[in-house]
Amino acid sequence: MPVKRRKFLLVAGFSTMSSVLLGRIEHQNAQTTNHNSSKSKQNLLLRFVSVADTGTGTRSQYAVARAMAKYHKHNPYDLVVLAGDNIYNNGEIEKIGAVFERPYAALLNAGVKFQAALGNHDVRTLNGELQLKYPGFNMQGRYYTFRRNHIQFFALDTNTNADWNSQLAWLKNQLSQSNATWKVVFAHHPVYASGVYGNNRALIKTLTPIFQKYDVNLYINGHEHHYERTRSINGTTYLICGGGAGIRPVGRSSWTAYSASKLSFAAYDVFADRIEVKGIDIKNKIFDRGIIYKKA
Repeated sequence: MPVKRRKFLLVAGFSTMSSVLLGRIEHQNAQTTNHNSSKSKQNLLLRFVSVADTGTGTRSQYAVARAMAKYHKHNPYDLVVLAGDNIYNNGEIEKIGAVFERPYAALLNAGVKFQAALGNHDVRTLNGELQLKYPGFNMQGRYYTFRRNHIQFFALDTNTNADWNSQLAWLKNQLSQSNATWKVVFAHHPVYASGVYGNNRALIKTLTPIFQKYDVNLYINGHEHHYERTRSINGTTYLICGGGAGIRPVGRSSWTAYSASKLSFAAYDVFADRIEVKGIDIKNKIFDRGIIYKKA
C-alpha cells in the first residue's frame, strides 16, 4: 500500500475514534450537568425575588411585573420582598388596585406572598398606617420578622420619623436569638449606593456594626432607582433593587460588584452554603450573577 494511502487511513481512523470519544465525553458531561442541576434543585432551601420603588401603575411597572411572572413560570417561587415606595406619590391606599393588585395579579393568583416595607412615599399619608393594615403587604408592624425554612427575614422602617431606639433594640434582640442559617434584612433606604443619593452615613453608623456583630448576610433595599450589588462588606452584601418602575443613573464605587440602570428585579436561590443572586431585566435577560457565601 502506498505511504500516502496508509497515512490517510491512519489519520481517518484517528479522526473517527476522536469523534466517538468526544461524543462519549459530551454525553457524560451532559449527564453530569443534568445530575448536578437536579441535585442542586433538591438542595434548594428557598427561592425568592425582590423589587422596590414599584407603585406607579405605569407601563414600566407592568413590564417588570410581567418579567417577574415569566420568571416564576420557569423558576417557581412564592415570596417577593417589596422594599418600599409601594404606592406613589403619597401612599394613597385607594390606588392599591392600579399599583399592586393588577400589575401582580398573575403572581398573586399563583399564591405568591409579598412582604413589604415602608418607603418614604408610603408614609406621606397617615404615616403609612393604612398600608400596615393592607393584607396583601403582609406587614406585621413597622418592623417585623418572619422565617422561611432556614432563612430569617427582618423588615425595618428606615424613614426619618421611625422609632429608632425601640426598633434597634428589637433588631439586636431578634438577631441575637436567631439560629437561622441565613439572616436577611430589608428596608427602603440604602446603606451603600453609587446613585443619586449615595452612601447613607447615618445608616452606615447605625446598622453596619449590628450587621457585622450578628452575622447579617444580606441587606436588600430600594430608594435608589437602579440595580446595584456590593461585594461583601464585613460579611454583608448590600443589594439595591430599585428599578421596579423607573430608573436613574448609577455609577460604580470601590466596593461595587455590579451596577446597572435597568428596569429590573433581583432573584435569589438560597442553599445551605451560598445564595445565588441574579439581576433580571424586563426581557428576562440575566445581566448580573453573584454568589453570597456563608462567613467562615
